[in-house]
Amino acid sequence: MGRISLAWRILTDGTFAQLVQQKLQPAVAAVQAPAAVPTAAASTPVTAPVAPAKAVAAGRSDALSLLAALQREGRLLDFLQEPIEQYSDSQVGAAVRDIHRQCAAVIERQFAIRPVLEQAEGSHVSVSNPPGPKIRLTGPAAGSPPASGSLVHPGWQATKCELPVWQGDVTASRILAPAEVEVR
Repeated sequence: MGRISLAWRILTDGTFAQLVQQKLQPAVAAVQAPAAVPTAAASTPVTAPVAPAKAVAAGRSDALSLLAALQREGRLLDFLQEPIEQYSDSQVGAAVRDIHRQCAAVIERQFAIRPVLEQAEGSHVSVSNPPGPKIRLTGPAAGSPPASGSLVHPGWQATKCELPVWQGDVTASRILAPAEVEVR
């Protein structure tokens, strides 16, 4: 399984994400009983069995909580799941305006996205230190700094991460938006 598909599965499959999290947690240290007195027959110490890892309560992954918020407040899934070939560009554009505004509000509230570099695209930028994770040098002369060039993209960074905490039960953990039935 490739790294991207593995990451996607961890983000979208809460059960799988919990299994991965359990595997990554440090193993419970074995509790050792006092060593047995060595005899001619046995010279290995007696140890207590390792306690099994504590089961993590089933819940909802953060990715699903974010997706549910984008649907609830911006109707993003309704738009993405709708076949739009039959609509004119102006109809799609009109629909996207509201979806864009509402989904952007969700992202801003939960992540406070800001540019990595404040300069405008196309402006001259000098990089004097090794760029690290904030800056990627591209182009035919991309090497190690000092370097200078034009800003192609300012980058994005989350200045916070405040995802809602899932409060529902396991049976509803994968429901992003419930079906609606109008009763007459």
